[in-house]
Amino acid sequence: MEKILRVEPQVKKIYLLVRAQDSDLAKQRVQYEVIGKELFKVLKEEHGNKFMEEKISPIAGDVIYENLGIESSHVDNLINEIDIIVNSAATTNFHERYDVSLDVNTLGAKHVLEFAKKCVNLKMLLHVSTAYVAGLQGLILEKPLKMGVTLNGSSNLDIESELQLVEETKRELELSVTDSLESTEKLKRTAMKELGIKRARKYGWPNTYVFTKALGEMLLGHMRGDVPLVIIRPTIITSLYKEPLLGWMEGIRTIDTFIHRYARGNLSCYLADLKEIMDVIPGDMVVNAMIAAIVMHSGKDAETIYHTSSSVRNPVRFGTFLQCLYRYFRENPRIGKSGSTIRLNRVHIFDTVSAFKAYMTLRYKLPLKAFHIVNKILCGQFSHRYNEQSRQYRYIMRLIDLYAPYTFFRGRFDDKNLQRLWLVIEKDPMDAQLFCFDPIIIDWSNYFYQTHIPGVLQFLPK
Repeated sequence: MEKILRVEPQVKKIYLLVRAQDSDLAKQRVQYEVIGKELFKVLKEEHGNKFMEEKISPIAGDVIYENLGIESSHVDNLINEIDIIVNSAATTNFHERYDVSLDVNTLGAKHVLEFAKKCVNLKMLLHVSTAYVAGLQGLILEKPLKMGVTLNGSSNLDIESELQLVEETKRELELSVTDSLESTEKLKRTAMKELGIKRARKYGWPNTYVFTKALGEMLLGHMRGDVPLVIIRPTIITSLYKEPLLGWMEGIRTIDTFIHRYARGNLSCYLADLKEIMDVIPGDMVVNAMIAAIVMHSGKDAETIYHTSSSVRNPVRFGTFLQCLYRYFRENPRIGKSGSTIRLNRVHIFDTVSAFKAYMTLRYKLPLKAFHIVNKILCGQFSHRYNEQSRQYRYIMRLIDLYAPYTFFRGRFDDKNLQRLWLVIEKDPMDAQLFCFDPIIIDWSNYFYQTHIPGVLQFLPK
């Protein structure tokens, strides 16, 4: 949104769907949570707050409902005004509740498409997905996902059946639990999280997030009719490479957890193959590709897939990132609350899951079992401490389970469609400068050292 307003200030209106109870609360959220961000500093200096208030129209609603939860009195105006729809709504939690993830990532995509079909002047629908819906090994092509086709070749994937399974599971839980409402909800939450992971892995996807995003893509392709549809599939999005605010980002990603924990001095080991490629792409390049796709595909009756990725055009290995991290903190040491320098040692990297689990068993699991016995002998004197350490151990093992498919990623995302789009854009030198999304220009060592690592420390302080 910031990029559109900055490079095309003559745009008539941007309607922004916001989860809020009414239009006043929607405006408040946009004011404080969107245009109040540092990202909009350049735009404010050039055009002022009034410009953004005139161009941005917050609409209270939610993609999980039909008509996107928009008040009926506003719908008629919107379906006559809107010509481009961009759907980036998603819950990106790998271990989200299955029912919540289906509502947002799967049915949300369906509701957006149904709304798009009502728009009389619609030129296109652009849907933001994730590259990992398409696989984790080999050369992964920019191809639409076919309804019901799984990653591991298993059959009987049916979205309606998945929705019914969720409702049946919740009903069974409600009938079987006689405790308080709070206990029932807690049990339901845990059960829904576990069900999501179980169903995803049954069909070959690594987690609930990518599975439900894949289901959303299937619905879009199956139901689009003659709606021009572009699906953008980014890989791991990192901080801004160039503009408008070098290193800016929001929302912690896979490698950012690593940076944060290392900066605090509490990361002693990690699970990754340093020789493998980590597919990352700066956020502004994803945005540039989205805008270019909107321009190129408006009014064209087709479904087109674009991978915004780097693993084919300009691959970078996890080992390169790690060396940049060590160099950065060696040359920019962290200072603790006491004023002394925090000593940061090298991280012990395990290159197989089995080796890491063996280490965790010897270092943590077995001592925890011994601690449990001692605590029982002492009548629970250390129960609080034991429970906390046990919780931390389970949390780490859950993280490893969720992130291993990415730290051991052995795929390459083909981006021939995106390359063809870039060949058109680069014919105009001004467009090529304004909307660059070719990862070949990135010097990864300089980017990690000078942009991404300091950006994570500055913009994700929590």
